[in-house]
Amino acid sequence: MVATTTAKKPASTKTGATASGSKRRAARGGAGAELTNEQNAEQGFTASESLSENLQKVLVDLIELSLQGKQAHWNVVGRNFRDTHLQLDEIIESAREFADTVAERMRSLHALPDGRSDLVAQTTTLPEFPQGEIATTEVVDLMTERLDAVATTCRDVHDDVDEEDPTSADILHAILERVEQLSWMVSAENRTPKR
Repeated sequence: MVATTTAKKPASTKTGATASGSKRRAARGGAGAELTNEQNAEQGFTASESLSENLQKVLVDLIELSLQGKQAHWNVVGRNFRDTHLQLDEIIESAREFADTVAERMRSLHALPDGRSDLVAQTTTLPEFPQGEIATTEVVDLMTERLDAVATTCRDVHDDVDEEDPTSADILHAILERVEQLSWMVSAENRTPKR
């Protein structure tokens, strides 16, 4: 005897339009567990709305940097391909690690990080990355621009973050140190010595 099963239809079939015009099913859940006030009480320092928003700005730029780095990694061609390909891996790894650090810092301050792709695309300061194969020299310029954009976001929010939470500002310092180092190293690929 063969058992048959019938698939249940989802409880919600609401759809929303995406940037490309296709339909997406609306998200369900995410409201959190229903606990008593005592069980659900937040303990310790809680980030203000401003601190949460500032850390969120850094988070989306780091997520977008990692995604654009991968797009470049897959599609870079030309002279010095291997070095550029490997250098992109360094950028991606740093961006992913820092994004996780920022998101986890937000959670430790009882803020809610949001790394959903549609929100990242709508709120990042990084310009859109071109489609298709891209020459190594162009990738160098594009990634330098994006690394500098992440650094600018960190610097723009730094003083407000530092005023409310110096520990979160220390995270921004680490991000700035690495991102600006990567920008220098990447941009050097296209530079010529000053005479």
